[in-house]
Amino acid sequence: MATAPHHSMSIIFLFCVVVLSSLLLGCICSSLDDVHHTIQVSSLLPESSCKSSLTPQQDDDKRSKLRVVHKHGPCNQLVQDTANAPTHEQILLRDQSRVKSIQSRFSKTTSTITSETNRVRDSKANLPALSGSTVGAGNYIVTVGLGTPKKDLSLIFDTGSDLTWTQCEPCVKYCYKQKEPTFNPSLSASYTNISCSSSLCSALISATGNTPGCTSSTCVYGIQYGDSSFSVGFFGKEKLTLTSTEAFDNFLFGCGQNNQGLFGGAAGLLGLGRDKLSLVQQTASKYGKYFSYCLPSSSSSTGHLTFGRGSGASSSVKFTPLATISQGDNFYGINIEGISVGGTKLSISSSIFSNAPGIIDSGTVITRLPPTAYSALSSAFKKLMTRYPTAPALSILDTCYDLSKYKSVNIPKVSFLFSGGTNVDLDPSGILYAASASQVCLAFAGNGDDTDVLIYGNVQQQSFEVVYDVAGLKLGFGPKGCA
Repeated sequence: MATAPHHSMSIIFLFCVVVLSSLLLGCICSSLDDVHHTIQVSSLLPESSCKSSLTPQQDDDKRSKLRVVHKHGPCNQLVQDTANAPTHEQILLRDQSRVKSIQSRFSKTTSTITSETNRVRDSKANLPALSGSTVGAGNYIVTVGLGTPKKDLSLIFDTGSDLTWTQCEPCVKYCYKQKEPTFNPSLSASYTNISCSSSLCSALISATGNTPGCTSSTCVYGIQYGDSSFSVGFFGKEKLTLTSTEAFDNFLFGCGQNNQGLFGGAAGLLGLGRDKLSLVQQTASKYGKYFSYCLPSSSSSTGHLTFGRGSGASSSVKFTPLATISQGDNFYGINIEGISVGGTKLSISSSIFSNAPGIIDSGTVITRLPPTAYSALSSAFKKLMTRYPTAPALSILDTCYDLSKYKSVNIPKVSFLFSGGTNVDLDPSGILYAASASQVCLAFAGNGDDTDVLIYGNVQQQSFEVVYDVAGLKLGFGPKGCA
């Protein structure tokens, strides 16, 4: 009987040890969760079949929602031959062409190219393909209706472009292959041409960076992208249908008579920039210059593009002011003030970010940082990834790992601090770019100079509800936006 108290105290002591150990382990795990993501390696790679998370719908009388798919993924019905899909190296090379085109808009004024090698000639028409002052096509596709009766067309949407255009019959010289029938304006009861003398024709200068042409008194647009893709044709008005209940008469767009480029079977491009000819501005009376999108975390899943405020942004959306930029004012400007890796803010001088103009762009794949900032990010990431074997560089991506022998991995969290105190923790899909399980890379690249334009690309935007309140001059980020 005398040993009973001692035995009880031993049990109590053992119980305390177990509880304290559990609490300590919980704290350690909690601390790890705060600074790392634990992810399945298989989740970094797209699946062969589409996992749709959204069907097109009308939320209420103020919002129109369109289904978004990746240009090269299985959810895109335009993909007919996966064997001819671009390699990762080709995708990143085209991305670099786009970035150079964007940077050219910030570094010099537009000049018109009139040499014979840059003209689009035909025995019946002489339509100028003017200077490559605008950026190339993006990676995500939505379907809209055009004409009366309505014809459904799949268009690449792009916040870095303003003019909406589609291929049109008849092609005076060349039309690239698209899956849907080419739009024929002569079969539409609502199509009209814009005349050369109209002030609307002159509006093409700011939307395309090029002086419009004129043939048979009809206004002619010419637009050439950073990857040498182009579209040339007549400028017109047409009925645009976004959903079963939302349509806009007299929508200004380009009816392409001569088109060539890497548009992945899409019928053209939907311009969401800030110019007055963009879709955002042309539908302002209905949607109040307010739109949002969610880019899927994988090319085998879907997202959405939504116009209108509806019942208001979710409380989880964090807003930062849209920045004013002196050049490239058709872009959406942002101010980045800091980057954190693994819960620790990097020691990067604030002047590194303030000396480089910054934009957010739906069509640029990889975020481009000032080289000083990228170097700090890459170094910090490498220090926290030493347990994993490295892999060769992938094009512009130089911090790569071979994860083929792992089912799951721990990667450091990466966060961006935007002006206004807005901190955004990237989704794991926004941190890594995987060519294969044996080549998984940090999804960032450095610019050539610290003063080059900083571009916040679409990989980093994946899975977020990205909200553009253009009238309110603010940009928002909400997690898990594609659900």
